[in-house]
Amino acid sequence: MVERYAVIGNPIAHSKSPQIHAAFAKQTGQHISYEAILAPIDGFVATVKSLITQGYKGANVTVPFKFEAFNLCNFLHENAKSSGAYAVNTLIFNGNYNEIDGENTDGIGLRTDILQNLGFSIENKDILILGAGGAAHGILNSLLGAKSITIANRTSEKAMEWISGIYDTGDYRIRVNKFEELDTPFDLIVNATSAGLTGEKLPLSDKIFNSSTLAYDMMYGVETPFMAQARANGAQVADGLGMLVEQAAEAFCMWRGVRPETAPVIKMMRTY
Repeated sequence: MVERYAVIGNPIAHSKSPQIHAAFAKQTGQHISYEAILAPIDGFVATVKSLITQGYKGANVTVPFKFEAFNLCNFLHENAKSSGAYAVNTLIFNGNYNEIDGENTDGIGLRTDILQNLGFSIENKDILILGAGGAAHGILNSLLGAKSITIANRTSEKAMEWISGIYDTGDYRIRVNKFEELDTPFDLIVNATSAGLTGEKLPLSDKIFNSSTLAYDMMYGVETPFMAQARANGAQVADGLGMLVEQAAEAFCMWRGVRPETAPVIKMMRTY
């Protein structure tokens, strides 16, 4: 029997998740289907209800619905519960709208890609996260333990509201700035904004990049303005395809109880 899964977002046509999960299923001998579903901006809850009614077993969640997904869950797994993320990207349907499990696999996906696939250590590094939305919420916990973490957003109030009362900024040395206030280099910069979807250039100083910087854009499949700026300033540049595959593997394992190998899938997806 083929069991059904999906990724929900808006926009969603660019998503490579269906190809990734098809590759995982073939590799592990799992009988599933997986599709991309465009939900109306005001229709995420209705979309989830419809999928459950149709017998879907789970779903991934992407921009801009990760906060709504968190609020739908009746049970939260460890990363979603402990990170202060308030954002969920993986849902498990237990046959009833009032029995939805939620997890956030973004953080472990990012960390695995950076540490293992790119061979870049975060220990004793100064890290900058761009953005304070659902994507940023999902990855912050995975980067704790660095020398310092700075969160930059268009308005510092949104970022301050996020970390206030959740993280001990004295212990973790989390700082908050506006984009325009950044003027010193960082070891690792993670672009967790959705600017790349529209080709928007963030108001960032060239001074935040140097030859030792890893500039990581969570977008994939396009050369974003952030990546172009980083490259022009001598930084090492990476897109989020590795993270996408790694976080998908975590979700797949939760759903199916078997962990696929990610390296061949990342290699394959580079050819799409």
